[in-house]
Amino acid sequence: MPRYTSMVILDANMILRFLLNDNTEMAIEARQYISTGKAFVTIEVVAEVVYVLKGVYRLDRKMISNALLRFLPLVGCQNEDVLKLGLETFAAENLDFVDCVLYAYHRVDNAQIATFDQKLLKLLKS
Repeated sequence: MPRYTSMVILDANMILRFLLNDNTEMAIEARQYISTGKAFVTIEVVAEVVYVLKGVYRLDRKMISNALLRFLPLVGCQNEDVLKLGLETFAAENLDFVDCVLYAYHRVDNAQIATFDQKLLKLLKS
């Protein structure tokens, strides 16, 4: 587990302002945090970003995935391989993002996933 004292964890709004650049002042502040090299994101926060981009801004899955995959090299992230595969799976499959992350944990860390979700079960068995 990383020590967070030397990092700045970005919340969903900070990431959204950076990605969307829809509020100049906030986007500038977000860029400042990111440019320090100490910015960090969690899978939970990225899940909220995905939810907002899909549900509120009505962006398609591939656009969301591509934007976040371009964003990730700019920040630190725990379980980066899981997050990347989760985003790639989200672009390719008709599953909720959290299910895509569970699939990624299965593939990357060989985690066993218990679920009744038939779409997720099918993907886990593939």
